[in-house]
Amino acid sequence: MAPSQRDVQLTAVAGGWERGATDEEAGDLEGVRLLDSYEAAAPAEDEGLGKGAKRIQLRVTGMTCAACSNSVEGALRSVEGVLWASVALLQKKADVVFDPNLLKEEDIKDAIEDAGFEAEVLSEPNKSQTKPHGTLVGQFSIGGMTCAACVNSVEGILRDLHGVKRAVVSLATSLGEVEYDPNVITKDGIVNAIEDAGFEGSLVQSSEQDKIILEVAGTSNELDAQLLEGILRNLKGNLKGIRHTHFDRASRQLDVLFDPEVVGSRSFVDAIESGSNGKFKLHVKNPYTRMASKDMEESSNMFRLFTASLFLSVPVILMRVVCPRIPLLYSLLLWRCGPFQMGDWLKWALVTVVQFVIGKRFYVAAGRALRHGSTNMDVLVALGTSASYFYSVYALLYGAITGFWSPTYFETSAMLITFVLLGKYLETLAKGKTSDAIKKLVELAPATAILLVHDKGGKIVGEREIDALLIHPGDVLKVLPGTKVPVDGTVVWGLSYVNESMVTGESAPVLKDMNSSVIGAQMSKAPIQKFADFVASIFVPTVVAMSLLTLLGWYIGGVVQAYPEEWLPENGNYFVFALMFSISVVVIACPCALGLATPTAVMVATGVGASNGVLIKGGDALERAQLVRYVVFDKTGTLTQGKASVTTAKVFTEMERGEFLTLVASAEASSEHPLAKAIVEYARHFHFFEPSTSKDTEDHSDPSKFPAWLHDVSDFSSLPGRGVQCFIDGKLILVGNRKLLSENGIAISTTVEKIVVKLEESAQTGILVAYDGTLIGVLGVADPLKREAAVVVEGLKKIGVKPVMVTGDNSRTARAVAREVGIQDVWAEVMPAGKAEVIRSFQKDGSLVAMVGDGINDSPALAAADVGMAIGAGTDIAIEAADYVLMRNNLEDVITAIDLSRKTFSRIRLNYVFAMAYNVIAIPVAAGVFFPWVKIKLPPWVAGACMALSSVSVVCSSLLLRRYRKPRLTTILEITIE
Repeated sequence: MAPSQRDVQLTAVAGGWERGATDEEAGDLEGVRLLDSYEAAAPAEDEGLGKGAKRIQLRVTGMTCAACSNSVEGALRSVEGVLWASVALLQKKADVVFDPNLLKEEDIKDAIEDAGFEAEVLSEPNKSQTKPHGTLVGQFSIGGMTCAACVNSVEGILRDLHGVKRAVVSLATSLGEVEYDPNVITKDGIVNAIEDAGFEGSLVQSSEQDKIILEVAGTSNELDAQLLEGILRNLKGNLKGIRHTHFDRASRQLDVLFDPEVVGSRSFVDAIESGSNGKFKLHVKNPYTRMASKDMEESSNMFRLFTASLFLSVPVILMRVVCPRIPLLYSLLLWRCGPFQMGDWLKWALVTVVQFVIGKRFYVAAGRALRHGSTNMDVLVALGTSASYFYSVYALLYGAITGFWSPTYFETSAMLITFVLLGKYLETLAKGKTSDAIKKLVELAPATAILLVHDKGGKIVGEREIDALLIHPGDVLKVLPGTKVPVDGTVVWGLSYVNESMVTGESAPVLKDMNSSVIGAQMSKAPIQKFADFVASIFVPTVVAMSLLTLLGWYIGGVVQAYPEEWLPENGNYFVFALMFSISVVVIACPCALGLATPTAVMVATGVGASNGVLIKGGDALERAQLVRYVVFDKTGTLTQGKASVTTAKVFTEMERGEFLTLVASAEASSEHPLAKAIVEYARHFHFFEPSTSKDTEDHSDPSKFPAWLHDVSDFSSLPGRGVQCFIDGKLILVGNRKLLSENGIAISTTVEKIVVKLEESAQTGILVAYDGTLIGVLGVADPLKREAAVVVEGLKKIGVKPVMVTGDNSRTARAVAREVGIQDVWAEVMPAGKAEVIRSFQKDGSLVAMVGDGINDSPALAAADVGMAIGAGTDIAIEAADYVLMRNNLEDVITAIDLSRKTFSRIRLNYVFAMAYNVIAIPVAAGVFFPWVKIKLPPWVAGACMALSSVSVVCSSLLLRRYRKPRLTTILEITIE
């Protein structure tokens, strides 16, 4: 069924949802080459290259911008014998297919070096493409971590694995992100290492998507299950690439392990459904939904443990506090049964269950930590409760043997475990809320997508609804007006409004036309977290040492009678008196609060930022933004709207105006620059008097699609910072600035210079045109400023950030634009590579610099800046190089990003102050430092309650960031330096 004219189609490619599945569908493959797996775009032998063709990869150094990669690619394609060539700027690689009968590898290397770049032939890629190249990144769920010390332990174990390049573990999300070499270690090997360390490990997702979990609907009985298992057996025999399948009858969950290079997930889902004649319906389980269910399961489990511990602990407390006031009950408890009283038997039995059944998790966690040479909160809990429990057992046995009965402290052990479990339960609830914003974004993604079905000739023959998680690279999807986009991609046909509220935060649909990018919905630590990690690594040993000193201090002090016996508890002795202080020190100390101070705040801030249209790529980027001193703006498309229009067209010869515009448009039609597009549109409008909705301007990057009224051009060259040049009817035409004309020996008269200067002083760009060695005309092009630009610049000054503008435009135009927005520091006529040098010049004194840009030419500067901010309407390469993505294409979000960073790290510092102050104050109180003067001491169970609540309070403090409201446009000018 053919799509309606209001429908939008998307195409997806390997390595991400980007532009260009095929030349017909997207035309311009530059975004693919610059970003991800350019190998996916390489043609196969059956596409016309011949069976004798050879393919090599080369490392190319010296490329700084898209013009450089185009230059290398052009040099390669001009070599006789080269059948296909593609160059990736960010990866600094060239992929070349050539005829080995005509060329050698060294000839290709020499061609690149002759173009002015350095080249090195890499090892031959695997032609079968069955093995992944380089490293993979996987996210693993890690259960059982309780504090920062656990995080340090897991990170250390993962980093020590052979083949692991990088490992980052987050306590707040219970996730670990691992970059590893799949040729050295597998995902299962990483999971096994996590489990060998005593934690629970499972794969969430990987950049190599080779496992999928499906929910199977329609298996209602044993016969259905046998039918499904039979289909799976046949599937493994008939469909290549299926490695392993497992169907859990209880949960009706099907796990499939497959080779993504051989078979796609949708292929075997379709095979299973068709094999059952439609009886079974399969749905993909979202990995983050699975994680959410795990979080709920952990929270439920913690609640069950807490309630069970409370149920068993309350009778122990009642026997000590309430029963002595009830004679009948008290007499029953005093009834001797064997060597002990009935009350002692009951307390011992109840607390033993609490200590070793309910509290087993603390012993297990402490054991695995000690086994790997680390310590954590579980070690403190196990030490404190064990000391109380085993002393009480010793006191009972000693009394039975000697007849001297000392008081027991079974209730201390039971209540300690109860309060710690309460704290853990509240903590799991609070931690779950820190990622609510991100979870909501995931849930906003549509569950299904409409796939357009093509025949072998590429003609649309129908459409079908599929699970959104079964979309494959290269699919063409239909998006109905106003609906949500299921994946990132590029519009290949149609014009419509789409709903991007999940990222932009705006409820109004956004207009998207041909070649527009559309969006559907990385983990790093903030450097400040290193402080908590260091403290956590020494915290527990320090606390244990302080506990021992407390025990020895009070015990020796009592023996030498440094304090009166009246301080001792009834029937107590110096050892018991000292032991209670010692236990209180162990259990009141809390490394959890320190460990949660940063990751919970970063998680909340990331979610809040996403809800406000600011995507943050990790905690390190979030932390750097608070310290930014300079914000460097690109001009075109960043401060301006990027919607240039021709305002003036003057001809200096006898040539007719229409022919002049046709010449200029013909030269500019192959350029992707916004000014070039404006000139082509102006010329087309001059000839046809109609808006740009026809196919005439659909794709200027493909010469075969140029409109018929344009002249044929040859030897086209785009010259960054100068303009373009090409030949029309064998004559050289130059379209650009003064520098371009002067380089070609063309003089500019005083009259023409005055015209250009007048244009530039009015914030327009003057474009000179020379044909066959003669200056024939000038064009004036204006790009309106964004309405919020001046206010944002003033707002940045108010918050202590100095705005700077850097542009490749001429100095007069640049200064005119800068005056309008209020920027004093202007860098004009800067080449793309020079923008990065401007950034470095500001960094020399140690200042942190943010760069805001939108184009391919901005990517070196975005990468060089301490904080790169890409405008969401910009190019894929700019977004890839940036630390922040401002999805709403609104400069107000620059202030939002900086303000959110400052608010977040103010909250983190407050969390650290609280966590440190808590321990600094609580430990001396628990140790009895103030007891001689105020006669106040903390029973161990009270100390345990304080410890449990301290981590909860830190998480709740981080959750207050959810109330963040970004500065409004009307109040930005009132922002002052804190």
